[in-house]
Amino acid sequence: MRELLGRVKSNVRVTKVVATRSVKGKFGDYFAGFAAGWESVQDEPAGIGKDMEMVVSDSAASSNGMTLKEARVAHYMVSMHADIAAHEAAMASGGISPQHCSDAVASIKSNYGKLIRKALKDEEPAKAE
Repeated sequence: MRELLGRVKSNVRVTKVVATRSVKGKFGDYFAGFAAGWESVQDEPAGIGKDMEMVVSDSAASSNGMTLKEARVAHYMVSMHADIAAHEAAMASGGISPQHCSDAVASIKSNYGKLIRKALKDEEPAKAE
């Protein structure tokens, strides 16, 4: 079983990362959704996930996709931007104060930065002694 899990983990490829967020404010809920494709040409049905799409490459053929580690970093990046966008939308609509937005964005960037650094550190090969 461990061998199978290792083989699947090393061979699985991720071609899309999606993150949606909402912020509750005094005048309602504010949403943001981002989808990021990795050298993919797959289309979303009827506009689903089209809030914002970042295509990493305009290659005409689908790629092999991202490794799980690459997908984790991509998810953190896309999630961070969705979090920030939701807070900015709430602030722009008067649902939260500019100071609350600024504080939240600073915290979001710090927290996701830590996660990204940890994921990248975990990716480095172990040093020989």
